[in-house]
Amino acid sequence: MRKKLLAVAFAFLFIFTTYISIFSLGLKDTQEFKAVPLPYAYDALEPFISKEIMTYHHDKHYQTYVDNLNKALANYPKYQSYSLEKLLKNLDSLPKEIYTPVKNNAGGVYNHEFFFSIMTPSKTAPSGELKKAIERDFGTYNNFMDQFKKAASSVFGSGWAWLVSDCDGKLSVITTANQDSPISNNLTPIICIDLWEHAYYLQYKNNRAYYIDNWVNVINWKKALENYTNVIQ
Repeated sequence: MRKKLLAVAFAFLFIFTTYISIFSLGLKDTQEFKAVPLPYAYDALEPFISKEIMTYHHDKHYQTYVDNLNKALANYPKYQSYSLEKLLKNLDSLPKEIYTPVKNNAGGVYNHEFFFSIMTPSKTAPSGELKKAIERDFGTYNNFMDQFKKAASSVFGSGWAWLVSDCDGKLSVITTANQDSPISNNLTPIICIDLWEHAYYLQYKNNRAYYIDNWVNVINWKKALENYTNVIQ
């Protein structure tokens, strides 16, 4: 009888520990951030952005930010369930020992995912409420584009140029350094351009202005309208 009880106890213990292990592995998997595939082929943006650049940019640089964000949060299960937006909007609430790595890497993941989403191989143009807002806040589309290109060219070192909206739908052009993101300042990104050298150097070398002039040909204005519509609804 005692042997049977021991056998039952060991069987129960084995099943229980196996279940917990599987559950823990599954929980960890769902909590980790995953790299999002490109919404188009690596060569889809040619001739404006080369296949080589998109491959390195997505598979190496962006993936590194994803990996480093997971490492930064590995011992902080509370924050593993946070979305990128929640992390970046609540940076001041993070423990000081992970503030910088989370700011840099969550920003790197968010900014890159947004950047990849705001490009398309299809020819698009501003439309709808976004077109009206651009004309209202910048006078004309050409005025906006001049201001956007000027801002992009002014970024010293590494950073980003953005078209953003405040909560009332007013548009403005801003720049951020490194992997800082507008959402940390309660602004909603509409479009952005990556001005880190890895975004263009393999193709354009040190001619950032030429990269900027070419990049505007792949702006996904349909997605930009969606981004803006989400603000004003």
